[in-house]
Amino acid sequence: MSHLDRRSFLQASFLATTAAYLGTRTHTVSAAEKKGANIQYGLVTYQWAKDWDLPTLIANCTQTNVLGVELRTTHTHGVEPILNAMQRSEVRKRFEDSPVKCVGIGSDERFDNPDPAKVKQAIAASKAFIELSHDIGGSGVKVKPDRFWPDVPQEQTIEQIGKSLNELGEFAEGFGQQVRLEVHGQCAELPTIAAIMQVADHPSVGVCWNSNPQDLKGEGLEHNFNLVKDRFGATAHIHLLEMPEYPFAKLLDLYVGIDFNGWLMLEEGKIPADPVSELAKQRVLFDKLLAESQARVG
Repeated sequence: MSHLDRRSFLQASFLATTAAYLGTRTHTVSAAEKKGANIQYGLVTYQWAKDWDLPTLIANCTQTNVLGVELRTTHTHGVEPILNAMQRSEVRKRFEDSPVKCVGIGSDERFDNPDPAKVKQAIAASKAFIELSHDIGGSGVKVKPDRFWPDVPQEQTIEQIGKSLNELGEFAEGFGQQVRLEVHGQCAELPTIAAIMQVADHPSVGVCWNSNPQDLKGEGLEHNFNLVKDRFGATAHIHLLEMPEYPFAKLLDLYVGIDFNGWLMLEEGKIPADPVSELAKQRVLFDKLLAESQARVG
C-alpha cells in the first residue's frame, strides 16, 4: 500500500468510526424501546360487563380500544366449562376474528377451606377452567386465596393454599396456561401473599396484583410491590385511575420500572350510567398516565 493509499484508508476509517460514534450519541429512544412499552390495558368483566353477551362484549371493547378481557365466570357472556368442543371453538373464533384478546378466565375458586373435600372440589373446578381457557385461546385462570379460619393456624392455611396452587400449576403447565393468584380477601396483605408464593414455587403460578388498600400498609406500596414482583403473572387488576385513595401514578411507575410485559385490567364494582363511555375515558387516562410514567422512569 502506497503512502497516499494508506493515508486515504486511515482517513476513511476515522470518518466511519466518527459517524458511528455520533450515530450512537444522537440516537433517541423510540416509544417501543422504552420500559413499559409492552404494558397493555384490559377489562375484567366483573361488573361493568357482567350483562354483556359475548358479541356485545367484543364490540364494546373494540369501540373503546380496550383490547383484552378476563372473562368472569357466571356472567351473561356465558363462557363456562359446560361448553362443548364446538361451542369452545366458536368462542375462540370470535376473539380471533376481532382485535380483542381473551386473556383468560376469572374464576371464583379458592383453597383456604379446612375441609379437604371442599379444597379437592375447588382444585377440580379450577382444572376445568384451565382446560376451558386453553380451548378458547386464553393464557390463564385467576383464582383466590381468600381467608383464614378460626382455630386453624395461619401457617397451615398458607401451606394448604400453596400446595393447592402447585398442583394446579403442574396441571396448567401441560396446557400452556398460568394460574394467577389474585391478592384477595383476608389474605390480601402482601407479606401473606409472599408467604403463599414461597410454598407455591411452580413456575406456572403467578401473582395477580389487585390494587387493594392493603397494598399501602406496613412499609408502603413500593416495599409491598417488591415482595412479589418477581412472581407476577401476566395480569394485574386496577380500578378507576383518578380515584384519590390509591396512588396509581406510583403503581404505574413501579410496573414501568420492572418493564412489565402483561395486562393491567380494569376491575370495578360500581357500574356507571354509561359503562362504554366510562371505559373509553379510562382507556384515554391510562394511556396518558402510562406515557407520563415512561417519561419519568423509562
